[in-house]
Amino acid sequence: MSEAETINERETLTYEEFGSASRELALEVLRSGFEPEIVVAIARGGLLLAGSIAYALGIKSCGAVNAEFYTGVGTRLPEPVMMPPLLDAASIVGKKVLLVDDVSDSGRTLAMVVQLLEAGGADLRTVVLYTKPGTVYEPTYSWKRTEKWINFPWSVLPVVTL
Repeated sequence: MSEAETINERETLTYEEFGSASRELALEVLRSGFEPEIVVAIARGGLLLAGSIAYALGIKSCGAVNAEFYTGVGTRLPEPVMMPPLLDAASIVGKKVLLVDDVSDSGRTLAMVVQLLEAGGADLRTVVLYTKPGTVYEPTYSWKRTEKWINFPWSVLPVVTL
């Protein structure tokens, strides 16, 4: 399936499904025996899921890394890039970290951040809502696999303007 065809066929996630998915993923993390001490989101896509999973697991220690790869629907930079503000690297040394993003599409952003956090001394697992078949990084935990472009309830509408 071409990228254009994939974008025309869309997977739609509702807020209700998001709530269920985040609880299911938190339970999957617990059942695996991994007990994270810190939840780190890849902003912006992973922020809502990270917060939801942190609440479900009772974890108050949260952080975020800012990475950008997609610049629009089906358009991306040549490589993912880190952007400020940066995560306090000292806070993850020797800690069990759950890294959260919305989707492992190409997997390149996730792989880049995994490499960064592991090099910083984190014992790391990854969780996403969706995994795409062509990903170069297979997350530890994933709610669903899809080839389709995903309409997330928080990003499907246009930016608010006056």
